[in-house]
Amino acid sequence: MKNFNTLKLLDLFKVFFEKAGIDYRMMRRILQVKLTMDGRRTSTVMSQNMGSNKKSDQNQFLKSLWFYAFIGLTLVPILFVGDNYMFQVSVITGVFMFLIMTTMISDFSSVLLDVRDQTILGTRPVNSKTISASKAMHVTIYLFFITVAIISTSLIIGTIRHGILFGVLMVLTILFSDLFILAITAMLYYVILKFFGGERLRDMINYVQIGLSITIVLGYQVVARAFEFVELEAQFTPEWWTLLLPPVWFSAPFAVVLNGETGTYYFILSALAVIVPVLSFVAYAKILPRYEENLVKLMDQTTKRSKQKRFDLFKRIASLATRSKEEHAFYRFAEKMLKNERELKLKIYPSLGFAMIFPFVFLYNNYSAAGSFDVLGEGRSYLSIYAALMMIPGVVIMLQYSSKNKGAWIYHVTPVTDLTNSIKGTLKALLIRLFLPLFSVLSIIYTVIFGIRIVPDLLIVFLVTFIYSVLCFKLIKGTLPFSEPFESSTQSDGWKTLPFVLLIPIFGLIHLGATFIPFGVWIYLLLAIVMTPLIWKLGLKRSPSV
Repeated sequence: MKNFNTLKLLDLFKVFFEKAGIDYRMMRRILQVKLTMDGRRTSTVMSQNMGSNKKSDQNQFLKSLWFYAFIGLTLVPILFVGDNYMFQVSVITGVFMFLIMTTMISDFSSVLLDVRDQTILGTRPVNSKTISASKAMHVTIYLFFITVAIISTSLIIGTIRHGILFGVLMVLTILFSDLFILAITAMLYYVILKFFGGERLRDMINYVQIGLSITIVLGYQVVARAFEFVELEAQFTPEWWTLLLPPVWFSAPFAVVLNGETGTYYFILSALAVIVPVLSFVAYAKILPRYEENLVKLMDQTTKRSKQKRFDLFKRIASLATRSKEEHAFYRFAEKMLKNERELKLKIYPSLGFAMIFPFVFLYNNYSAAGSFDVLGEGRSYLSIYAALMMIPGVVIMLQYSSKNKGAWIYHVTPVTDLTNSIKGTLKALLIRLFLPLFSVLSIIYTVIFGIRIVPDLLIVFLVTFIYSVLCFKLIKGTLPFSEPFESSTQSDGWKTLPFVLLIPIFGLIHLGATFIPFGVWIYLLLAIVMTPLIWKLGLKRSPSV
């Protein structure tokens, strides 16, 4: 096997692992196998070119780092906004932590919660601390690559513009923030694993992912409001609640060292930037063995049995929404997959949190401009509900993947006359089981704020969602639902969704224009009612290639 450069770098810290009671030689071998297997994961594109002589150990994850590097470029202009280092670093660190945290809960949760190490290595003479350490280092290696991709450009330009001391502080800041994120995420999962089991445990993990998604979006908004602008110059206003904001912790040392601030708040925040990540990581190291032991609970397949049959609203809706027995069968199949496939839920549930909170973020910004709920309720800010549609492209692109993808042979042996029904049933399961409950909650809240006058507008948005989902299905280019392995997905999948995300404001602008025309909303609603079934029929007319 290849002796990876990352492992050679890790060898420099061998003594620290051994002092912690970890069998370093064994951990290194486990990591070498993991990294080798990562390199052998074949993407969909490569699987279609197996006759080529390309190296088989090219890691698809490493090829996708350009996506993070591009995002990192967008942080560079922040370095040229005034001379308040605390503001610059707070924004950069806030964006960085947002990206890393979302990556942790969407992409690396499946690694942190992987039970294969326990089942394969747990039966061998390998202690649990070594197994847990290898898992943590596996995530850390990829976290390092993502961190370098995001922050390297800002680090280089910031060092050139502000000096070597700025660069040194930035490196330390990013190091401590990575430690903090990794430790907090793992400890949160540990608490869930400790107190829950069986199906309840899997449900709680998904709920926590949604909660984390909401928390990091709200946290980023709060960080921006910790500063006030006076004549285009950012000024920090110390408040008690700023002690709860990690990006502000990590930016405080810059204010003390480079801006010469000496207030008590700055020293407390600077201390938190060091003490909290270190204590978090120490606590994480202490729970490593018990964390791995509790992972076996994920293999518990016990589920709650309902004592009696009860009225199921979603079943009734599904019966009304599906037009044929084949489509209904595929709807039920997709519904079960969305409900029971753990790895799929780990990928798509965080987007539900974003879809829930983004409309309120835009609504709050409009409220700040309006100054009161009365003024807000008379306006057209209810169109911010279109932000909920941001979840659709990311979830649709994940519908092609499954950890049980080898079962896709069923598509070929069942007496299905038109495979388009599989697409229709899957999309309807997505919209009814995931989007409809979320949209219903948002609609109730928006109706309370803006009044019953927006009910036609809400109906338009719901119909537009059906049209939009058909357009987004073009993302997977004819692939059958749940027929591809998760290994064939890459980080660049997120980049593919960008053009489709940009369609959302276009739909919003069309809707906004209709509100200025007499009876425009009702005309638009009538057109949506007519166009939705037509687009579903024409947009999904051809069966996918198999």
